[in-house]
Amino acid sequence: MTQRPQHLLRRFARARPVFVWEEHIPCDHPLPYLEHHAFPADDVVALRPRLPHWWSREDVEAGLKGLLDNFVKTSVRGEPLLWFYTPVMFVFAEHLRASAVVYDCMDELSAFRFADPALVEREGRLLARADLVFTGGYSLYEAKRGRHADVHPFPSAVEVGHFAQARGDIAEPEDQRGIPGPKLGFYGVIDERIDLGLIDALAASHPEWSVVMIGPVAKIDPAHLPRRGNIHWLGGRDYRDLPAYLSCWAVALMPFAINEATRFIRPPKTPEYLAGGLPVVSTPVTDVIRHYGDAAAVTIASDAASFIAGCEAALDLPREGAWLDEADRLLASQSWDRTQKAMAKEIDRVITAKLTPVRPAASRPRYDTLVVGAGFAGSVLAERLAADAGQRVLVVDRRPHVAGNAFDEYDDAGVLIHRYGPHIFHTNSAEVFDYLSRFTAWRPYEHRVLADVRKQLVPIPINRTTLNTLYAANLTTDDEAAAFLASRAEPVDVVRTSEDVVVSAVGRELYETFFRGYTRKQWGLDPSELDKAVTARVPTRTNTDDRYFADRFQAMPAQGYTKMFEAMLDHPNITTELGVEYRDVIDRVDCDHIVFTGPIDEFFDFRFGKLPYRSLQFRHETRDAQQFQPVAVVNYPDEAVPHTRITEYKHLTGQQHAKTSVTYEFPSAEGDPYYPIPRPENQALFKRYEALADAQDDVTFVGRLATYRYYNMDQVVGQALATYRRLRAKQTPVLSAAE
Repeated sequence: MTQRPQHLLRRFARARPVFVWEEHIPCDHPLPYLEHHAFPADDVVALRPRLPHWWSREDVEAGLKGLLDNFVKTSVRGEPLLWFYTPVMFVFAEHLRASAVVYDCMDELSAFRFADPALVEREGRLLARADLVFTGGYSLYEAKRGRHADVHPFPSAVEVGHFAQARGDIAEPEDQRGIPGPKLGFYGVIDERIDLGLIDALAASHPEWSVVMIGPVAKIDPAHLPRRGNIHWLGGRDYRDLPAYLSCWAVALMPFAINEATRFIRPPKTPEYLAGGLPVVSTPVTDVIRHYGDAAAVTIASDAASFIAGCEAALDLPREGAWLDEADRLLASQSWDRTQKAMAKEIDRVITAKLTPVRPAASRPRYDTLVVGAGFAGSVLAERLAADAGQRVLVVDRRPHVAGNAFDEYDDAGVLIHRYGPHIFHTNSAEVFDYLSRFTAWRPYEHRVLADVRKQLVPIPINRTTLNTLYAANLTTDDEAAAFLASRAEPVDVVRTSEDVVVSAVGRELYETFFRGYTRKQWGLDPSELDKAVTARVPTRTNTDDRYFADRFQAMPAQGYTKMFEAMLDHPNITTELGVEYRDVIDRVDCDHIVFTGPIDEFFDFRFGKLPYRSLQFRHETRDAQQFQPVAVVNYPDEAVPHTRITEYKHLTGQQHAKTSVTYEFPSAEGDPYYPIPRPENQALFKRYEALADAQDDVTFVGRLATYRYYNMDQVVGQALATYRRLRAKQTPVLSAAE
């Protein structure tokens, strides 16, 4: 029994009885019987059939069917959930009534050496009966999804705490203690999936290394194992003891042969090795490359020479460092609890659906395009597709309102506020301004921001007034202000980070006063760790212009953003559903195309891990006064102040009211995704998702979350309009309904 079912079934057993029907064992007894034995999981009963060894295959299958029927009749209440890890078992169980049938396909068993010739035919029957299909990796998912309507990839997870014991003070097992180091190790079944020639070449290249191989030998002749003084075949070991072996390895090995048997594998030992704190060297297994190919902790080697070189480089890594921190981030979302909960959700869904009374079939609503997200990107594209292309469009959003983060509403005091923080419209694009003007009148508004610095409120971005207030500099011209800043600037040879941008322009004192604390709060990182684009957005001025933006068009929707969005989506060809998940909607409608504006990593089920975002938390307060502060937004750069800014909305909206409402803004590592974190490793991760998106002919990805870039509102509108033009020009099927 592999570790995956042990971990999962133990967790499912917390809520329901779980029985494991294991492979039968021939015996000398003339009658078949069931043997109970210990199963390495709490509250799980393991059953092992014992059958006369002289029975034919037909007799065996009939005997297994009889034992199973009797067990279900006497020991199982209600209709069981049948969970198959192999089609071999299906032949004597397919007649059973079940609440649901799950096929958990962890390997392409038909590709293994000595595979049962009946596997392919039996798998076809199992797929026809199964309500759900889970796969052990994404390569298997891609291979099976065309054979069943409800397939879900669930790569094996990891017990991080168990394997992390290898990083601590743990005694090395006696049979490994006498092996000299450095030790390079592997554990797992040693069969036709292991490249024995590679093991031999590795050991031969460095006689001073010790290669430790743990695991049972199966389906290959032990005489064919390479024998050298520095190769140690220790045999199988208990799962509980693996961290103790890992604790004294310097490098973990994944020497898989690249053949039909390994085409679809996603070895669980990759995250287990990383949890143990070890660098990994692997042959080019597809799903290892897919999930770990960009990780500094994992080296992918295509031949013996590069595999050996990878081991040499891994031995030079420090025991701790950035490579291990990155590995820990990758492991953060790979728990068995998370996998079990996701599987249970799918199982509950299909069981509920089967219990729901069948009603007369109704035709599924049909739309030309399903737009996921009712923010700027989704609403603009929905309006263009409906009004210009004549399409039938369904817009869905998991939030119970339109307008995305720009949503505004009247609070309990009757003050119009922005629920997700201030949104100030500004643009240099006449096209964008004219387009939005179809759906709103405007209130002229030029945004001004003050910063609370040294117990004074001074303009930000830094301008001549800021300098005169802080330094009593009495600067009267642009040239004088420029010279003042130049005298404090500290030139940087190559500007790479946000710190470099500011220090090279205004010097370290102003950098520390205005930027460092604010940036640390906003991003949870020091400016020296962030891309230069973060602070390059904020200019430094030598004049007295105290407007935050210098764009040609600066205004606020006269009746608010929500009213503008409602007008945009008010078209007879547009249907809107709010407070729903698009995955639920897609199951009950037909559409030719999807416009997806949500998080791109979520669309692909976080296949490569989560893209990092910075989130925000808000505290809304109403004050019994007409005005709270002199401008709409006051920034608080001091790192000792927990909030980054306070917004007073009446400055933005022009509303007349006896009271005023304000919002305190607190950056957070948890919550809704707001700001993509601009670091090279995050862009590299996004590029992997972008490659998947590019291969989706029937999905268009647009917007801030779908393209992992921070955009101003006008930039999102411009991107959406440009995306529509490209769709129109390509004459893609998404637009066929208009013709």
